[in-house]
Amino acid sequence: MQVTRRRKEKIRRIPKGRLVAVTAGATVVVVGTGAGVAYASTWQFGTDQVGQVTKKGQVVSADQYIDPIGTRLVINNGKIMSSSVSPDGTHLAASVTDGGMALAIVDLKSWKVQQLIGNNAAANLRISGNDVGQEGPTYSPDGKQLWLGQADGYRKFDVNPDGSLANPTFITIPADGPKRALAGEAVFSADGATVYSAVNGQNKVMAIDTATGTIQQSWATGNAPRDMVRVGTKLYVSNEGGRTARPGDTTINSYNTPVPASPVTAATTTGTVSVIDLAKPAAAVGSITVGLHPTAMFAKGRTLFVTNTATNDVSVIDTGRDKVVQTIATRPWPEASVGYEPDGVTVTGDGHLLVTLGRANAIAVYRFTSALAPVSYIGLLPADYFPAEIATVGHDIVVSNTRGVDALRPTTAAGHGTHDTTSSLVRFTLPSDRVIRSETAKVFAQNGWTPGSVTYGSRHAKPAPVPARLGDPSTIKHIFLVVKENRTYDQMFGDEARANGDPALAQYGENVTPNQHLMEQQFGLFDNTYDIGTNSAEGHNWLMQADDPEYTESSAGEYLRSYDTEDDALGHQKSGFLWTGAQAAGNTVRDFGEFHQFLSKPAGATWQNLYCDTKNMAATGANTAYPLVSSSPIPSLNAVSVPGFPKFDTDVPDIYRYEIWKKDFEKNGPANLNMFWFSSDHTGGPPNGAAQVADNDLAVGKLVDTISHSKYWKDSAIFVVEDDSQAGLDHIDGHRAPIQIISPYAKRGVVDTHYYSQITMIRTIEQILGIHPMNQKDSAATPMTAAFTAKPNYTPFTAVPNRTSLTAGLSTANLPSCGADVPAAQDPTAAAAPTGVVPADKTQVASQWDTWKAQQRLSGPTARADFANPAQMNHFDWYQAHDWKKPYPGESSIVTPDKVPGAYIPANETD
Repeated sequence: MQVTRRRKEKIRRIPKGRLVAVTAGATVVVVGTGAGVAYASTWQFGTDQVGQVTKKGQVVSADQYIDPIGTRLVINNGKIMSSSVSPDGTHLAASVTDGGMALAIVDLKSWKVQQLIGNNAAANLRISGNDVGQEGPTYSPDGKQLWLGQADGYRKFDVNPDGSLANPTFITIPADGPKRALAGEAVFSADGATVYSAVNGQNKVMAIDTATGTIQQSWATGNAPRDMVRVGTKLYVSNEGGRTARPGDTTINSYNTPVPASPVTAATTTGTVSVIDLAKPAAAVGSITVGLHPTAMFAKGRTLFVTNTATNDVSVIDTGRDKVVQTIATRPWPEASVGYEPDGVTVTGDGHLLVTLGRANAIAVYRFTSALAPVSYIGLLPADYFPAEIATVGHDIVVSNTRGVDALRPTTAAGHGTHDTTSSLVRFTLPSDRVIRSETAKVFAQNGWTPGSVTYGSRHAKPAPVPARLGDPSTIKHIFLVVKENRTYDQMFGDEARANGDPALAQYGENVTPNQHLMEQQFGLFDNTYDIGTNSAEGHNWLMQADDPEYTESSAGEYLRSYDTEDDALGHQKSGFLWTGAQAAGNTVRDFGEFHQFLSKPAGATWQNLYCDTKNMAATGANTAYPLVSSSPIPSLNAVSVPGFPKFDTDVPDIYRYEIWKKDFEKNGPANLNMFWFSSDHTGGPPNGAAQVADNDLAVGKLVDTISHSKYWKDSAIFVVEDDSQAGLDHIDGHRAPIQIISPYAKRGVVDTHYYSQITMIRTIEQILGIHPMNQKDSAATPMTAAFTAKPNYTPFTAVPNRTSLTAGLSTANLPSCGADVPAAQDPTAAAAPTGVVPADKTQVASQWDTWKAQQRLSGPTARADFANPAQMNHFDWYQAHDWKKPYPGESSIVTPDKVPGAYIPANETD
């Protein structure tokens, strides 16, 4: 890949940080050392693109460079959820997801993937399901068995002498009412006769006979047991959801369990480790209080280390007394106290404690002597994208990185998608303390961690669109954050010749999206901006939390506890959400569907009836005839939500959502922060994909028109963003997505090629409204100052009519009672919009796709974003957008759903 050199970046030197000792039982912030750190992350990227390899490292979509220490092995079979090294140190078993496999067996001597296990045709060993849990797989003490946790139990394999697996059988753990097992870590007894299973979904540990699969005994634990370690005759279990709720606790749901949680942030408020005495199996289960979201554990002698991903520290437990004797901070950058997400831990033979910091792409190194002796911090080592597991293998350290080198899996398609996920292993010998300290500066630079990134000013400063400091006044008082669904940059703007687009990948060009094309022409076109997440489960979190918390990251192998984590306390960070930060800064908030989980609809509220109801509301000013009720399980969000604005459901037109918002806007005016979910461009509803994208375009255009013609326009800014960009291809990177920044203070008519991301957009909103950043990711991000001007242009935006029929794809029998939509004339200089007519020779294949679509939970009260297999959904959208005349990019023919080539990505079972 050719690397283009950019302008020379200024470097700001920082002094070496003073190392602070950690005393027993105390938590302190450890200050990183190093020099030569560049300014905050956006500036150091300049116009670098995701996937580009520079002298600073390879650019990934999360505002970071990666350039790990040691030797890298890229695994092109999806993301690693967890991994274990065989007892003899010759092999590593990694559970993987999002690539058509469940397991990858790596020969550590040859440093190659030896075997792939899954239900994909390319697997070396076939099994029936690819679902994998958060923890495991686990080898037996003699190395002759391997157990993999899955949704309803364990897949047991024999291990051949060469390290490959054979003879898969399934050990079933029955469901407990609506709660499936969701099997987590498995730990063997010393003699290998018993497996102790963390039954994550049922909040218990079970003893299972390894020969017969018989459940011998069970113990109740805390909420969401995850990892386990056996020390002598005691079994220690990390409960990610903390203790069981007590009378009087405020609770939030997590997989049908009430979990102690904050009513404001909806995040868990307790973390525990359960203690089971295997020598006294009838004794009561003990409990040790640790930090929030305890995940990985590692035992060395009588000392047990527990990583707490939400409080960003490590609890050190003396197992002789079952007591926390010290807490080690894993917060290397003093500007932010959360968001590093320690998720793996080990101790080397020479006494080095190593902790992976998933969201910082780093390994924190400490010197350890004993449980009661304070550790001393040495520094950081760079890893690949989201290191999750770490192990010592002889003299080597082996790190499993969940996201490897980002979504760069080689494919035959003529573009990139977010599901082209990779993972990686990194192997190295621990360097000297001097080298570790020098590498610390590199980690700081790769993350954009610089002093003064979060500074507060004074309300007496001169107002600016994007203030230089938090708390300085802004000329902008009203933010409108409009979240759409799933499009890449090339799908939307590949036809725009002014910027870096690929017309061959343009799917919804100007005649489908005339308003968004007019906006980018009148305001700005951003062709180097990235969404971070692979899918909606991650995307909405990146927007509402400026992070995808470790729980959601590590749950991707099943997505059964939760998918969208609105209804799961385990998916919420302790520092809160964008709206809670806005409120804490004295701002008002109003929410229109974003992060909502529930929807009720009256009888007759079909797409067709809501379409006609929309036309009636627009023409007469009447209220809706079909009042829908949408809500959030998060109390702080529900309190500021407009219940009549529906959440995701492709049976609801976005123009209907616009009319509901407009009535509220005319009656109440805007809040300081206004959040929206306009989701029709997800596609999959009754009309065809192009019609739903056109519906979304018209609704967004009308919203911008209304705001810009109102008295609030003079101090407003509208940010339009996709939650993720998974539903198509892009020639630069699957994470590249279209955005809009619309304001009197937005620069007009420009093509902005600066590297931006969802994180920098959220930081811009925070800077305008004086919101303290939520974690280290948005703390490090640079606001998008270059997209704004101090000289306002108050010319409003006037929406244009849709040029694609909003009822395209509907049969005559299924047309709304008010008639088919008649679109405006198309622009003859732009690519023609699809007609919605299926050619005679493609009716049979289109019919098979219609049958597939009916099974995908795309509409109705139980509609779930991304329920459909993404590879199939992308093909379906492409075929519809090209009137069933053009094969998917990189392929030679139009295929039926069962013949979609490439990695098999199983559909989610719940969300």
